[in-house]
Amino acid sequence: MNTLTVDLGDRSYPIYIGTGLLDQHELYSPHIAGKQVLIVTNETIAPLYLQRVRNALSAYQVDEVILPDGEAYKNLETLNRIYDALLEKKHNRTTTLIALGGGVIGDMCGYAAASYQRGVNFIQVPTTLLSQVDSSVGGKTGVNHPLGKNMIGAFHQPQCVLADTETLNTLPERELSAGMAEVIKYGLICDKAFYGWIMDNIRALMQRDPAALAYAIERSCRDKAEVVAQDEKESGIRAILNLGHTFGHAIEAHQGYGNWLHGEAVGTGMLQAADLCWRMGHISAAELHALRDLLVAAGLPVVGPADMAEDDYLSRMQVDKKVLDGRLRLVLLKQIGEAYITSDVPRQLLTQTLLAGDKLGQA
Repeated sequence: MNTLTVDLGDRSYPIYIGTGLLDQHELYSPHIAGKQVLIVTNETIAPLYLQRVRNALSAYQVDEVILPDGEAYKNLETLNRIYDALLEKKHNRTTTLIALGGGVIGDMCGYAAASYQRGVNFIQVPTTLLSQVDSSVGGKTGVNHPLGKNMIGAFHQPQCVLADTETLNTLPERELSAGMAEVIKYGLICDKAFYGWIMDNIRALMQRDPAALAYAIERSCRDKAEVVAQDEKESGIRAILNLGHTFGHAIEAHQGYGNWLHGEAVGTGMLQAADLCWRMGHISAAELHALRDLLVAAGLPVVGPADMAEDDYLSRMQVDKKVLDGRLRLVLLKQIGEAYITSDVPRQLLTQTLLAGDKLGQA
């Protein structure tokens, strides 16, 4: 097992990465203050892992809520089912919520923890690659609104993150690809050496080589922890973690949450961002082509939805947390391994990227 730390002063917490961690009572207990625990999971994960976590927490009053699976259910209506369970079982302010699942479960459970009785503790137990390398770390929680993704939420840090890599053995191929988008993102925004390693090892990663996956998860978490430690509440540099997300969130909202997986939309969004960077002269045609090839090798889409016009993108992109005073801000690349945030994007070049269709990324 490897242990990393997200350094946030008195809100610092460990990230445990390894195999067989779900069953280890000693990893949970230091982070549970009271006697009550509510496990929040979904219909897919519950039959696979719920009992193992319950067994590890047998010393506590353990209750559970099993939610429907999918991004389509990441909304206020489903969130209320968590509050219902907490209130019906009379959970008090010392309760601890356990998010057992992927990014949707982690985000909803975290937001419930942030808002129940004005804030209670929670632990992230991510079971997908995307949640292990990204959404479980950093304290972003929330739900979607039909007009915008993650527009209702709060920053609420977990007590710990417990990433059991064995859970990836049951992960569908499409979900593995979606998670790989976020892995690739870290290389693009802040870790050029890691990006090179991913390019060299993408075949092993997609074949679920345990050593390759463990390294990718640790390196991704380390990169994210360093960024979050500098800017916990995204007032500055932390926004670089959203490379491709403004484009991707527009795709998700337009297509209907869940029709495109988050990682799929982010993968296409990163290629759109890179295409724009090439048009602005920041990266070469060869680098753009290499990214496209890498996304293809990761099983990710490299063409946006055929039914999305420029106005469809722009109207959705304006409902984005990075928009300030009506000005669209994008995360772009100065070069591979160095991202920046800008409102100064030539509209003509952005239009060319949005209308590239199946020529996207083919400079």
